[in-house]
Amino acid sequence: MRFDRFTPTRRGVILTGSAGLLTAAAGPSFAAGSGPLPGTSPVDAGKVEGGRVTFPNWRGEADRPSAPPPAPLPPSERVGFAIVGLGRLALEEILPAFGDCKRARLVALVSGSPEKAKLVAAQHGIKPESVYSYADFDRIAENREIQAVYIVLPNGLHREYVLRAAKAGKHVLCEKPMATSSAEAREMTAACDAAGVRLMVAYRCQYEPYNREVIRLVRSGELGAVRFIEATNTQTMGTADQWRFRKALAGGGALPDIGLYCLNSARALLGEEPVEVFARAFSPKDDPRYREVEESLSFMLRFPSGAIANCAASYGAHESKDLRVRLEKGWIDLENAFAYEGQQMRLAHRDGKSEAVESVRLSRENQFALEIDHMATCAAQGRTPHTPGTEGVQDHQVMEAIYRSAETSAPVSLPTVAARDSTRGPEPDTG
Repeated sequence: MRFDRFTPTRRGVILTGSAGLLTAAAGPSFAAGSGPLPGTSPVDAGKVEGGRVTFPNWRGEADRPSAPPPAPLPPSERVGFAIVGLGRLALEEILPAFGDCKRARLVALVSGSPEKAKLVAAQHGIKPESVYSYADFDRIAENREIQAVYIVLPNGLHREYVLRAAKAGKHVLCEKPMATSSAEAREMTAACDAAGVRLMVAYRCQYEPYNREVIRLVRSGELGAVRFIEATNTQTMGTADQWRFRKALAGGGALPDIGLYCLNSARALLGEEPVEVFARAFSPKDDPRYREVEESLSFMLRFPSGAIANCAASYGAHESKDLRVRLEKGWIDLENAFAYEGQQMRLAHRDGKSEAVESVRLSRENQFALEIDHMATCAAQGRTPHTPGTEGVQDHQVMEAIYRSAETSAPVSLPTVAARDSTRGPEPDTG
């Protein structure tokens, strides 16, 4: 059995000037007779073709070819993003990811802390006039450099800032979960449609190379039909003094925060929608952190094809973020599937009279940069994102059914959706 795997390319770091842009000066002048260094060959020097630098393969047949060099757009041609909210996720993951982006650039910040905003703006070369407070957020409409906003706020604030961004005429990338209810999510989608702007939900795992390879392999049919999916996302939580324990801001506990990865991945793997859910929830009675939201929740999803997904999410169990798929002709395990890094993939299948268990190694990619670049492409080309607002609406509808099942201890049926992949846009670019 042969597996033709998706092999991602590496991202390059783009160095910019103090204003965040590379200026277009006159082209360099070369003396007559200038050329490659003595002793080099086309294998070493490469050539320019199709708007990018290419190199012939320099490795032997026994090793996989090296990835091509990055081909970023000039900074002036990239889509300008404003980051809304300078919390931990924005500062630790999202802002650094712009160094790996090829189609997007950071041009503005929105924060409620003037001191923090000033410092971060200086660190990233953001002009002082492109730093906004939440009160004057609507002034982003006047800034032509801002073409899209990435909303990185507590869940309960997503709706307000998506609506305000749409009114300002800006495309929107919104962190997951999209909102705190399906009603809010539908309102957000409608507002963006009415304003003629693109809305994408930041389901980063659908852009992460290993997760994408699992999806590709499952959809290829090489291992037959899926019978079971096991998805687990657990972690232990600290102090109660954080917004994730406030239902008004979080919308729920472990389910919308980390259980959503399990739900969304099961839907993405199969390309179909669940027709029934069954769930049970648990929260320690003596723990003040769980007065408003659940600590742990286990749920089962039944799909039209007969596949069953068993999922678990918890704020009270040691970190585990794994995905396992059991198919007719083999199995796939992806450790750290929902983590920011550290993915390890194994698959098993029959090989003649033997059972072959393979490790799959892919080049590392920054999943935040991948999703940001995808949004930039969609904004620039008027394309529907791979994970649009309708994808978020569907997840909220399923999560609401999961909560109903947990409350009643009974299965809950969902409306049948005939079309596969009905809520997702085209596959994202991988180069």
